[in-house]
Amino acid sequence: MRRRNGQRNSPLPEAPSVNPPGNPPGTTGTAIVNAPPREPRPAGEDCAIVIFGAFGDLTKRLVMPALYNLARTKILPENLAIIGVDQAEGTAQSWAEHLHAMLESFVGNAASEFDIDSIDEDLWRGMADKMSYIRGDITKPDIYHELSKSLEEAEQKLHTGGNAIFYLAVADRFFGDVVDQIGQAGLADQKPDAHGTRQRWRRVVIEKPFGHDLESAKALNARILRSLGEDQIFRIDHFLGKETVQNIMAFRFANGLFEPLWNRDRIDHVQITVAETVGVEGRGKFYEVTGALRDMVPNHVFSLLAMVAMEPPANFDAAGIRNRKAEVFTAMPPLKAKAAARGQYQAGEVLGKPAVAYRNEPNVDAHSPMETYVALHVEIDNWRWAGVPFYLRTGKHMAERLTEIAIRFKPAPLSPFATTAVDALRPNWLVIRIQPDEGIALQFDIKRPGPSVQLATVHMSFSYADWFAREPNIGYETLLHDVMVGDATLFNRADMVEAAWRVVQPVLDAWQTNDDGLAFYKAGGAGPQEADALLAESGRAWRAVPQPPFEPNGKHHR
Repeated sequence: MRRRNGQRNSPLPEAPSVNPPGNPPGTTGTAIVNAPPREPRPAGEDCAIVIFGAFGDLTKRLVMPALYNLARTKILPENLAIIGVDQAEGTAQSWAEHLHAMLESFVGNAASEFDIDSIDEDLWRGMADKMSYIRGDITKPDIYHELSKSLEEAEQKLHTGGNAIFYLAVADRFFGDVVDQIGQAGLADQKPDAHGTRQRWRRVVIEKPFGHDLESAKALNARILRSLGEDQIFRIDHFLGKETVQNIMAFRFANGLFEPLWNRDRIDHVQITVAETVGVEGRGKFYEVTGALRDMVPNHVFSLLAMVAMEPPANFDAAGIRNRKAEVFTAMPPLKAKAAARGQYQAGEVLGKPAVAYRNEPNVDAHSPMETYVALHVEIDNWRWAGVPFYLRTGKHMAERLTEIAIRFKPAPLSPFATTAVDALRPNWLVIRIQPDEGIALQFDIKRPGPSVQLATVHMSFSYADWFAREPNIGYETLLHDVMVGDATLFNRADMVEAAWRVVQPVLDAWQTNDDGLAFYKAGGAGPQEADALLAESGRAWRAVPQPPFEPNGKHHR
């Protein structure tokens, strides 16, 4: 995949190139061919960001680091107010100090999603100067009257234009209450003028989980749509903010060579793996009512599936892309219980450190039947994918942190090799690695050097780290900017959320009434053996966890 210097008879046309990061000036190396200059992203529209759950874990780990990164890259609007709302004792100064302390804890911490070398103190002071804090009960109307005054003050003093984002970084049981209060206080009103033109915008960001099953998702949608228009609701999934996830569509639709292969005629099956090395991380209460299926599948994992399976959109706008994703969920038949396997981690060792069993985690029942691992066999009943199985799995305390989409192609006929020493053809795989070691790899067979016909399996791989400079991104930056400019492309609509829950509801119902079938796996392993049966009955097998890394310069160690 490298371009050689001085080749006069190359079949590839000469093109301008850009030296990759890390290469000294004047050297050759992996080059970005025909890459136009990057267009700078416009700053978000002037607004106030109201964060419910200001002192919460989500705010300090993800939301505020993302805002800091947007400020570093000069994408935050110049006229901005940041208003924190929480029950905790505090002031604007103490809130800012609390967040600053959290940012400091990330400095030099490569294990965190927000990995920085230092804090730009001048930049942070500029952000802190725009912060204010309101203490109160988010289920009571009093705090919303005070919030209304704060928004008016921000409009007058910080010139926010009356625009506001309400970010619900709170437990999901409060989503309906907060939206009700926002609506009743008139804070969702976008105030059209006499000609019907909107004078300001108001948008609400809602975290996962959006409902706990189909019935609750429908009820929550109906409830918030009484106060908000669908165009005001941004149901956020930070997976979709990751560059490698967004690149799936570019990879598919910007390269004509893949489209003829991307169907049931050429693809044998698809595996999507979202493996985590962490356990429940002190979230026992949350996990005891959620589990791996609810926590990961209808949002994160199905989002990856939709990117792989969707039809090409007529337009790359929010409506075009979301309509295509919705079609995928609509074409998925409801799962049967036999198409699912579940497991729970026991004591073991993860990354060289001892790990306790799930049932010994804080705030977890000693006899809990809750799954920390789930594997599914999903079908998509449409012209492109009928008969192609999609195998999905996600779990905690596994051997490696790994998110990948692996597409296995149908084998070539063996008969042309009947007179050779070749007795089998290995599968061709196209692997899209989301994290870590972000990249794309293709596995195929070639002839080994020598007088006889012998095949060897090789890899060609593209690594983001080898081609592009690393940018500060935890997944929320793109999504927050999109909310500021009103681009809903990467957010789920009500119908998409309900369609995803419809697919998994029969499995949830079966597990609710039957504790049998819960398997166990050792922490630090690849999951329960019972999950292997989903593939074994058709002669297939899961890809190994861990997988070899994608290495710079096209190397792939086996």
